[in-house]
Amino acid sequence: MARNGTGHDAAGVAPRRRPFAPFAALLLALAAGASPARAQDTTSWLVRAAEAARTLNYVGTIVYQHGSRVETSRLVHRSEGGAESEKLVNLDGPAREVIRSPSEVRCYYPDNKILRIEPRTFRNAFPALSAQQQKALTEHYVVRKGDIERVAGFDAQAWVFEPKDRFRYLQRFWVDVNTGLLLKVRIQNERNETVEQFAFTDLTIGGAIDREMVRPTWTGTPKDWQLQQLAPGAIESKDTGWEVTRLPAGFAKTGEGFRPLHGKRDPVAHLVYSDGLVTVSVFIEPASSAPRASGHAHIGGVNVYVRQVDDNVVTVLGEAPGATVRQIANAVARR
Repeated sequence: MARNGTGHDAAGVAPRRRPFAPFAALLLALAAGASPARAQDTTSWLVRAAEAARTLNYVGTIVYQHGSRVETSRLVHRSEGGAESEKLVNLDGPAREVIRSPSEVRCYYPDNKILRIEPRTFRNAFPALSAQQQKALTEHYVVRKGDIERVAGFDAQAWVFEPKDRFRYLQRFWVDVNTGLLLKVRIQNERNETVEQFAFTDLTIGGAIDREMVRPTWTGTPKDWQLQQLAPGAIESKDTGWEVTRLPAGFAKTGEGFRPLHGKRDPVAHLVYSDGLVTVSVFIEPASSAPRASGHAHIGGVNVYVRQVDDNVVTVLGEAPGATVRQIANAVARR
């Protein structure tokens, strides 16, 4: 959940991903009692869910599933005077504590004694949806309103987003009928497999939350820890000399520049494309520094496509169908 737009987690490691196609049995089962939603209904609950995630106080346990990988975290969200603060602590697996303030994100990795600080640029998809994500959902999916189901002890309205093309995954959302808070998200591929899921398993909404509950366990930079600080200008934004000549419908370039990557001596060209919900990263580097096999691979819900263009290696990755990363990779060319 502490993610950036590159498909990397807050430590800069290419994880599970993600990182948000046609379907069959699941949609048929849900659609038996569902009907197409009016655009006004869709926009209304999306706005309500985004507002609830920003303005409500809530504390809960979140289970995150990515393929066969499962993580459990404790989330505390505090809103006061329009300012948000969050604390997310891993309850299993590698120790990690993420503190989000209005201006920055601090990620503590006590096992490796690393503190990473980076600007807070945008919210995650869970449990909030940005205005751009809301627009992407309504433009590129057929929306169906499902049944009322129980999630974390709350009555939740189910919504199904059927992709209109093969470049996106099926999305399912469950929102609390009383507050509008997003309680669960499931993403499925074209084989009806769950590639990613977030869900509260227990949750308290409302009530006062003391500031101490969203403060880090450690004060400042702990002794003997390594500080990794990413300033807003650390990624050099400039013309890379590369472009994607034929994008899947709805995708647009959201970033371009040169990015330092772990294990690379020089920054590599990096282009980012998104439809508002799905984000795909394109990396271009000299073949001499990136020897690897060409072709398609996937890790959980993350699809990767690698090809060589002249003396360069192009790597495209994202939590999107294989058709999406393949089309983008095959359309990468010098400007």
